[in-house]
Parts: sequence; structure tokens; C-alpha cells
Amino acid sequence: MRPARLNPLFTPVRTLKGVGPRIEGLLDKLLAPKALVPKAGSRNVPGETRVGGHARLIDVLWHLPVGLIDRAHTPSIASSPLGQIVTLTVRVAEHRPGGPRKGRKAPYRILVEDETSALDLVYFKADRRYLERLLPVGETRVISGRLESYDGRLQMTHPDHVAPVEGGPGVPDIEPVYPLTAGLSNTSLRKAVQGALNALPDLPEWIDGAFVAKNDWGSFAESLKDLHAPRSEDDLLPANPARQRLAYDELLANQLALAILRQSLKRRAGRSITAEGRLRKAIVDALPFALTSAQVRSLAEIDADMADPLHMLRLLQGDVGSGKTIVALLAMATAVEAGHQAAFMAPTELLARQHSETIARFAAPAALRIRLLTGRERGKERLAILEALKAGEIDILIGTHALFQEAIAFRDLGLAVIDEQHRFGVHQRLALQAKGTGAGAELLVMTATPIPRTLLLTSYGDLDVSRLDEKPPGRKPVLTRTIPSERLDEVVDGIARAVDGGAQVYWVCPLVGESEVLDLAAAEERFAHLRSRFGDRVGLVHGQLSGKEKDAVMARFADGDLAILVSTTVIEVGVDVPNASVMIIEHAERFGLAQLHQLRGRVGRGTAQSSCLLLYKAPLGETARERLNVMRETEDGFVIAEEDLRLRGGGEVLGTRQSGLPGFRIAQLPEHQELLAAARDEARLCLSHLPHLEGERGERLRLLLYLFERDDAVKLMRAG
Repeated sequence: MRPARLNPLFTPVRTLKGVGPRIEGLLDKLLAPKALVPKAGSRNVPGETRVGGHARLIDVLWHLPVGLIDRAHTPSIASSPLGQIVTLTVRVAEHRPGGPRKGRKAPYRILVEDETSALDLVYFKADRRYLERLLPVGETRVISGRLESYDGRLQMTHPDHVAPVEGGPGVPDIEPVYPLTAGLSNTSLRKAVQGALNALPDLPEWIDGAFVAKNDWGSFAESLKDLHAPRSEDDLLPANPARQRLAYDELLANQLALAILRQSLKRRAGRSITAEGRLRKAIVDALPFALTSAQVRSLAEIDADMADPLHMLRLLQGDVGSGKTIVALLAMATAVEAGHQAAFMAPTELLARQHSETIARFAAPAALRIRLLTGRERGKERLAILEALKAGEIDILIGTHALFQEAIAFRDLGLAVIDEQHRFGVHQRLALQAKGTGAGAELLVMTATPIPRTLLLTSYGDLDVSRLDEKPPGRKPVLTRTIPSERLDEVVDGIARAVDGGAQVYWVCPLVGESEVLDLAAAEERFAHLRSRFGDRVGLVHGQLSGKEKDAVMARFADGDLAILVSTTVIEVGVDVPNASVMIIEHAERFGLAQLHQLRGRVGRGTAQSSCLLLYKAPLGETARERLNVMRETEDGFVIAEEDLRLRGGGEVLGTRQSGLPGFRIAQLPEHQELLAAARDEARLCLSHLPHLEGERGERLRLLLYLFERDDAVKLMRAG
């Protein structure tokens, strides 16, 4: 249970003074944490939807200002600039309540003046008695708001502040500006923030005292109050000491939670899986290529983990085409030779089928018994597969998220391989691992999305990492060019020449916001355009097609029946067609670097010289231009990943439709990456001294975990 002293921060915003039902609804809309729940009708499926809850005081506190209003400018009315925020000292001359006007009430106007001029304060849907108390006739008041002109008269609509000249809270010189939602004013939000700050409990220090002193940081509460009271634009930057202090708190909670998860999983006794290597040798001897030194190195790391009696938790990350599948197969061969079974899980049915064909082809010399299980295998066929699996008559089962389902039972699952790890959450990979009998299965997860080091720490800190940083020998670099979309006709002419020469072409259509419907419309339009020239040699594939329809089109392209495949980003992680040597990406400026790199990786897999054309719509923004330049200059996925992080920040780096990164409220990556490294070291040091977070320091760190809602880590520790 959460410590009682933190409870005030997790109460709903309606407990704050001045927050009625209307403001509460707006704060819920703006700030309520979104819970991930499975989509209706999908059990154990990675597809999830975000559902809003109720905003709490802690959500208000994490909602930081993004700008400033300077109210220190106090001119006379006559010298006030139109369209700007001004602070004026005025005398209230007259109230003019709005009467009926064409079926609706006219606005309530209050005439105010100084020695130089006069203006109207305008209120809509006004409460007359409230305004008469706020602005009594004959009294002097300080008002602040935006000065406008309407019908030749100066006016200020709904002033932000009205205050007495002396006594009571005055008008602030500098006021923070917050991100808002329609209907919620900055003033209302500021009042909620102030109420939440007043409710801050007295909290002990959980960071090492020497580290706090070295960085000249204040306490948690002092830093939070400073962040909500910026005095200059510099105070809004990630380098602001108060922001750094809170970012470190958040990163420490993240790293501590991952270290606890890792410790908990590693502590569970695994099993030692070793083999002489007979099956592996049969596979390697028959390969038409030699393994790269990166593959050999990664296999050695995986072998050592599998032989260790503690659980293997390893991430194999490698660029598109770097040979992850063969590494996974050789690891699975070791598990099978040792008397166990293996499972290989892909994120889509299309990929599962491709992996099944590739693995079966490479595994044939070792006579491994391989079966495929997706949502498409039904009835008697499915039942036969499940019975053979339980009886131990299947060595390697390849499938999609269907492998999570409880009905699927292995005789003895020794190794579970998960492809495209970021499509699945921690809980899902644990569910597959748990299918191993007794000690559970060893776990190898893979991704073709090179992940920057900083994001590896925040998202995969519970895993050891192997990198495939070499391309197989003989692969030619893909020639990448950027071309303005005005030259589309020239591109199509070039495609015609390439197709006549026997080439096959991918044509990827623009990413249109987050709308699959618009993506599809764009693809259909380009398909119709190309079909008018190339006839039935053009195919179309998109996310709205059924699995069978998609596979049929892809099979025709793979077999060479289609020369051009028009697609939405559904082929980003897709079928291997070695003969495809041209990739065209339309509106390339709309894609992230990681996605562009993934798409380009679909070509360059055969012996022909491949090319990638990035069509863009001018003029290009600065970031888009940088992205396209990076694509022209390098094919190194790890370099590209670091650049993507620099250009887009951590929250976006795995692509708009991919998830799995922790959502930080305060910390910003890569700006706070040095703090991240320090937090990781601190977390590991703490757990080495206090493995159960015992004693006074441990209690303080538990408080930090609860504060940043890493409750699962505390539960794991208690269970362990």
C-alpha cells in the first residue's frame, strides 16, 4: 500500500478549493492519467486503447509551465499598446449591465479610467452582484489583461486579474503560462497548482546528500515550487537546477524499478541449457554465407546466458538485414538439442509466416520439427498442433501473440524468442516466459529498431544487450536520394526503365497523421495512378486488408508476378523480397528517421544495386531537412537512432504507432541523459547495499517509487 503521507497527493482535484464540477471535468480531460486497457473483444492481444481517469493533485503538480506572462509593464491607458498584456491602475467610473439584445443578453460593461483615458471592462454571462463587489464604483483597482479595440473603443475582456491597490494578493509581475484545454483558463489552472503545492507533505531526502550538494539542488518540495514560479525564460529550460533535480528523482525511480524487476527475475532459479552443438553445426555448415563476427559474438553471449543457472534476459538488437533470425534459430537449436522446446513470437501474422518459411529452410539440415500457429490455424488443424506441442512432437513453435493464450501448453519450453520487442509489454513477455515448466523459459527478445543507449536504459534496463552492428558480407549500400515531389513524373519514368530491366519496386505512401483511413486513401490514389501506366503489374497492400488478402498480394510480389507494390507503412517490418531493389517513400518529410530507415531496409537484400528515393514536398522545415540529410549520409541504424533521439526526443523515437517507452512527466531525453546514467549507477548501488530496500534509506527510496507510481516494483520486492 502507498505510504499514508503521500495520500494527499493522490486525492482527486475536486478536493481543491475552487474546483467545482466544471473545472474538475476540464482538469480530468487535460491531466488525468490514461490507463492502457485491452481493446474490446481482444484477449491477450497487444492492441490496447487508452482510457482516461480522474486527475489527481500529483497530476496537477507534474503539469509544468511552458511560458511566461510579464505583467510588470504598467503604463497609463493612453500609452498602452493594443494587443498586448498590460497592468493598469484605474478608478471604477460606472457599471453598465447588459440588457436584452436580439434574443441574447448583451455583455456587462464596466467603465474604468485614469488621468489619461478610459476603457471598458467586458464580461459575458456576468454575475452582477459579484462584479459590484469586485469593482465598486469610485474605488481604485489594479487590473491586468490584454488591451483591445472594438468599435473604436478601448476594452479589456474578462481581465486576468483584478486586485486592490493595497492589501490582499496583488497582481504578479511574472505569471507562468500552462498548456490548457478549451474552456480552462490559465488563472483557474494556476489556482489549482497553488492548492496542490499547499497540500505537499513534508518528505524526507532520498537522494545521496553529497550528490545533492554537488549539484546545488534544493529539496523535492523547494524544486517543485521553483518550477511553478519561473522568473525568466531560462527557468523553463531542461538545464534549470529545479528541473534537473526533479528529472533526477523521476529517472532514479525508473532505474530503481527496472533494477528491482531485473533482480527479481534473475533471482528466480532458471536452468542451465547446454549442448554439444551437433544441430547448430548441421545448420551452419549448410548456410550459403558465413556468420559475421557480430553474430558469432552475440551467440557466445547468448550461450553463456543459457548455460548460466540464472534466467537469461537478453535483448538482441540489430539493424534490418543484420541476421537476427539466424542467431535466434541457432540459439533455439541449442535448446532443442538439450531436450527442450523453443517458441518464436512475431508481432504480425505476415511476419510469423515469413519467419516460419525462413527458419524451416535454414533448419532443414538439422531435421528440426517446426510448426506455425497463428489465428488462421483453426479447428482440427489447430487441435492437432496443440496436441503435438504438448506431446513434445514439435521442436520450435512459431506464431503471433496467440502463443500467450492459456490453452497453449508446451511439454517443456526451454527458450522463448520475441521478435520486435517494443510491440509487446513487459507483462506479455513474462507471460510467454512463464509457459516454461518448472523454472520457466529462458528469454531472448529482438528488435530491428536500433535503440539509442539512453532509451535502452529507460526501457530495457531489465535486459542484457547484444548488438549486431555488421551487415552480412556482400551487401551493397543502398543509394539514397532526395527528390522534390514536383518531379514525380520523372520518378515514374525512371521506375518504368527499372521495371523494364527486371527490377521490383516498393512505393510507400505518406503517413497521414494518425489516420489509417487517410493513409489508405493516399495509397489507393497512388495505386490508381500507377496502374493506369503499368496495368496489372501493380499491387496494393494496406492495414485494412485481411491477413489472407495481404499475404496473397505479398506472395505475388515475392514471386515476381507484381513489379510494383504500393503500400502504407504496413510493410515497415515486412516480407523479405531480395529481388526488390527500389524503394520510393512519398512525403518522406512526414516520417520519423527510424521509420525511414526501417522502410529503406526492405531493399538492398539481394545482389543488385538498390536505391531509395525520398520524395518530399517543399519547402522543408529545419528538422525535416536534417532528417533527410541523415538518411542520405548514413545507413548505420545506430547512428540514425541517436540522431532520431536528438531530433525528436524520447517519446517519439520508436515511431508514431509503436509504443513501449516510459512516459516521463519531468525528465527529457536526450537533454537529461547524464542524469540518467547517474540514476542507473545510484539504483544499482542502492540495491547492492539494500537488496530489499530495508532500513531508513530503503524506506525513503520506497517513498520515491510510490511517488512516481512505480508501485509494481515495490510489490515485486515484497513478493521476492
